Amino acid sequence: MSTLRYKPNTTVACVIHSQGKFLFVEELIDNQLRLNQPAGHIEAHETLEQACRREVREETGLDVTLTGLISIYQYSASEELAFVRFTFAAEWQDNDQCIPLDNDIIACHWLTLDEIKQRKVVLRSPLVIKSVEDFLHKAHSPLSLINSDLQVIADNNNA
Repeated sequence: MSTLRYKPNTTVACVIHSQGKFLFVEELIDNQLRLNQPAGHIEAHETLEQACRREVREETGLDVTLTGLISIYQYSASEELAFVRFTFAAEWQDNDQCIPLDNDIIACHWLTLDEIKQRKVVLRSPLVIKSVEDFLHKAHSPLSLINSDLQVIADNNNA
């Protein structure tokens, strides 16, 4: 008997905090406006940290320094669609206006936790608010927790 192998999408996201506000991107998903942290999929030969910084740059125009790993979340959007999301933290000096490089991003917004909660119906997933709450209330793991040393394609002689 053959069963399908479970293959969740691996994604990264970044909670960017500045002066009590969090940076969100607004995008059109299935013809509906949604709010999310800068986030996306990992590209080939990219580390998790590189993917996160690239997604932030593409979606906001900002070059952030990651300060820690907030959490790793498993999320099932449906029976067929699941994610493992590595969510990072970053601090920004001011609530600068961001300039998205990605045409799918309509706008950026700096929002307080209360403003985010008021927009709950337009959040891309439950991970969005959970990530902000965990940013505020959980200890962040150091980036050294992630080991990308073997991210390169393995040499068959060393396997």
